[in-house]
Amino acid sequence: MTPVLFWALKLALMLLAVAMLCALFRLLVGPTAQDRVMALDCLYINGMLMMLVLGIVYASNVYFEAAMLIALFGFVGSTAIAKFLLRGEVIE
Repeated sequence: MTPVLFWALKLALMLLAVAMLCALFRLLVGPTAQDRVMALDCLYINGMLMMLVLGIVYASNVYFEAAMLIALFGFVGSTAIAKFLLRGEVIE
């Protein structure tokens, strides 16, 4: 791994961690439920991206599979929450 790639990946991990902290703050403080849903979406996307960067750093396929699972569960969860906020029920 080249030194430029090494430092770029470390910087990406640090900035993703900061973005996750900002999203966590919005999740806890958000004035409306829609703000909280968007913060949750941002959290799972940043978590997925962090797993992808870790997969590049450690050159392991396990991180890529975990990132795919995070994306899948995050999408299903945010769709269920959005449907609940719109209609008041998830299963009709």
